[in-house]
Amino acid sequence: MKAREFWLLFAPSLLVMGALLVLPLVRTVQWSFEQVRYGTPGTFIGLENFTDALTDPRFHKAVLFTVAVTVVTTAILLVFGYIIATGINRITTSRPLVLGIMLVSYVLPNLVGAVAFSWLFDDNFGGVVNRLIGFFGGSQVLWFTDQVPNAILVIANTVWHMLPFAMLIILAGLQGVPNELKEAAKIDGANGFQTHINVIIPTIRGVLGFVTLITIMDVLRMFDNLIPLSPQAQNIGNESIMLYVYSVAFADGAENLGLGSAINVLTILLILIMLIPFIRGIFKEAKAER
Repeated sequence: MKAREFWLLFAPSLLVMGALLVLPLVRTVQWSFEQVRYGTPGTFIGLENFTDALTDPRFHKAVLFTVAVTVVTTAILLVFGYIIATGINRITTSRPLVLGIMLVSYVLPNLVGAVAFSWLFDDNFGGVVNRLIGFFGGSQVLWFTDQVPNAILVIANTVWHMLPFAMLIILAGLQGVPNELKEAAKIDGANGFQTHINVIIPTIRGVLGFVTLITIMDVLRMFDNLIPLSPQAQNIGNESIMLYVYSVAFADGAENLGLGSAINVLTILLILIMLIPFIRGIFKEAKAER
């Protein structure tokens, strides 16, 4: 392709990406050093917003909760996504039907899915889960007002929503594993578990890394699903970083865009820190394939 043709095709995408990503990012960084409220020009205050955020116990709790949910959810998605993808990879005729059913939770809008999911635990809407717990002799669980049960509820909803994506990507990776490698492992005496651990998983390491990247970025930005799932998030310590930003910058009469922007900048840095090991692994694998 000639350079002129390349830029002719690439320029529209570059303009859209610049308008939707680069300019807001630049403005966010600018506001993070200013005291900004709606309808008033910003006043430069240096690192005061960052100091306020880093010394706020509420921010510390939000970071701890968000990171904990991210780590647990990512681990669950990788394990169960791989197991389910392995099972689906073995079926043939009914595979489209199974995939279609499983993808329902992923294609639902996150807020709609979270509301429907919360009804399973809400006694006002039947509370099927509490009824099952009571049927087996357990005591009632306060899913929406106790910290640990509510965290479990949030993790369960996130896994339910994102598991089809992880499964589908891993399934695509499994279908790309050469049959010769599996047959060679059998000839060498490897059982099914050893074949997965020593042959298949190393072969799709890049795919697993990609799933991890997307999962970390998505879960660290969780916001809307907490509205129905954790209505007492701030009081019980289950507030995500994005929900904290919303409270600081838009809700509670605060409208402090400067502090909210500073928290967003810190969140971007946190995402980059958590993604560095996986990005390096993907680049190393790409170099090895060359």
